[in-house]
Amino acid sequence: MRQTTTPFTCSYLDNNATAPMDPEVLGAMVAALEQGCGNPSSAHRAGRKAAELVLEARGAVAALLGTQNDAEIVFTSGGTEANNTALHSAMATQIGRDEIVVSALEHASVLTTCAAFEKSGQAVVHRIPVDGEGRIVVDAYRAALNGRTALASVQWANNETGVLQPVAELSKLAHQAGALFHCDAVQAMGRFPLDVRATMIDLLSVSAHKLHGPQGVGALYVRKGTSFSPLLRGGRQERGRRSGSENVAGIAGFGKAAALATAALSSSNAQICALRNLLEKRVLDSVPSARVLSSGAPRLANTSCIAFEGIEGDEMVTLLDRMGVAASSGAACSTGAMEPSHVVRAMGIPFSHIRGAVRFSFSRMNTEKDVERACAAIESTLEDLHADAPAEEAVYG
Repeated sequence: MRQTTTPFTCSYLDNNATAPMDPEVLGAMVAALEQGCGNPSSAHRAGRKAAELVLEARGAVAALLGTQNDAEIVFTSGGTEANNTALHSAMATQIGRDEIVVSALEHASVLTTCAAFEKSGQAVVHRIPVDGEGRIVVDAYRAALNGRTALASVQWANNETGVLQPVAELSKLAHQAGALFHCDAVQAMGRFPLDVRATMIDLLSVSAHKLHGPQGVGALYVRKGTSFSPLLRGGRQERGRRSGSENVAGIAGFGKAAALATAALSSSNAQICALRNLLEKRVLDSVPSARVLSSGAPRLANTSCIAFEGIEGDEMVTLLDRMGVAASSGAACSTGAMEPSHVVRAMGIPFSHIRGAVRFSFSRMNTEKDVERACAAIESTLEDLHADAPAEEAVYG
């Protein structure tokens, strides 16, 4: 397996938030910047050189997604823009259809957009429940689809638990109802082989910084023949599907990250999974009351969301950071109070554990030393948190 070095001095286990940039990606971006200031839309030499970089990157992203048609790739500013574009496009093009079907676990960029459609009266939104492992209830999904469904949108891999959804089956069911199918694959891309052709996905969102690429660049896959309406207008860039001069350096970095991910897929996944499994074993051996969320479902090899009993996950993350371990909590700040995320709430995690969810997410840059440091820090942190908890009061009183 190709070795890389993380720029962090800590044990960085928050790769689902963003993965450290690969040095080769940085090199590709610097080379693009040093090449000059050409606009890919310009006809002169500098413009043509910039356009060549964009074309090369488009091909690399297409290959990682499992399509040979690079014209199906539309570059965006990231996964959030790609998700918004997919939803708005479906509502604009699916005439006579005003319903959307989503899972209860979708990213905020999907759920918030759907809520805005509801508030404006543009759409009826069906939010499909999940089971205790985070798997979508397929029967409920099937029942929600009907002749008025414009779009079904289900993420391939959840950002908090790593649980994988059966997108090929869900796409087929959506098409049987005459609806488009969108998939948020931001967490999935580069972490296992994808095949957009085999799954017959119509629209799919990805982002560069989850696979050791730069922040601020992503893409929307638009299957050939899919009706499309752009979110951003005012220019002819991206074949008229996304206006605005392309971020050439960012796109070049995305292309390099995609190419590196393609080369590393077969060798890195097993090593990453071994690190995740080692972390979970050591944690459960030392903390039997902890729960590994979605451990009974198919999930990403790199993701472990562990719910600890009787603690606040955000407090644990803060203490871990002080000990040189970067992780994230399954809590979201709302009006100054820490509340469990919509993901753990939808899964029905017991009250004793729901606020104590902490996510550890690995990449090919991690080693066993990161696991050792994390396990030692977790044990020490839990001792501190439990020592500070008032003995006479319930933690959540």
